[in-house]
Amino acid sequence: MAEQAPAAGRPGSPEPAPLERQSLLAVRRGRMGRAAQWAWPPFSPPQGRFLLDRLLVVARLGEGAEAAAVAGYHRGLFENALEEHSREQVSGLLLLYSSGICHVVESCSSTIHFIIQEFASLQKQGHSALLQEIKVLVVAHNIPTRLFPDWYVATATSPVTHPQGSTQSQSLAEVVAECLTFLLQLAACIQSVEDDDEDTNETAHTLAPELLIPAETINYLYNAEECASPEDFLRIYSSPSQPALDSETVWPVPSHFSA
Repeated sequence: MAEQAPAAGRPGSPEPAPLERQSLLAVRRGRMGRAAQWAWPPFSPPQGRFLLDRLLVVARLGEGAEAAAVAGYHRGLFENALEEHSREQVSGLLLLYSSGICHVVESCSSTIHFIIQEFASLQKQGHSALLQEIKVLVVAHNIPTRLFPDWYVATATSPVTHPQGSTQSQSLAEVVAECLTFLLQLAACIQSVEDDDEDTNETAHTLAPELLIPAETINYLYNAEECASPEDFLRIYSSPSQPALDSETVWPVPSHFSA
């Protein structure tokens, strides 16, 4: 069979430009490059590294739970995640209070997901669990840079307290925002301290009390029913999105879907 000649274009029209074939990887890199222009600090993930996520959780300490056991539990989680899921290091800050914890974890998405799954399994142990009332406050995806250079543990011996009842007068969003502000200040303080002592890689003993999140704030957050438990978070995360058609829109919007 004779080879079919290409179709002739309109007389006087320029030759059409050849189609540029791109791989899926090239397209993805192009999109990441455009998205990076909106990130601050400038987003430039190193070659061969995973994109980073950040997790913020609070929890009540189980009865008789000791600080060393809580820190050891989390250290074991990180070691398992490194062995089974990724090679991306974990950084963050574990704040230990007399009755609860506040924990920031920075790592790749698979490690963050693994940790939330482990928290969900821990909650199923009931009253014997090391941590109770675990609440997932924030999961930030594709963060441009780490807040903490390593993973630290600090005991909040004498944090500044709020005036009685002031936390209850704030909305949940305001309390979480205040919590994040304290953590940003803590991160800046830790980054500014240069110490050659080997123990400072996992322990921060010299945090100023005025930089610590008030204990009442931690108690309020892990008791807040509006905050998602690890199991609730995983169920929402795994649920497929189902956008409603215009004909299915219900007005007014149910209260639990409103912003």
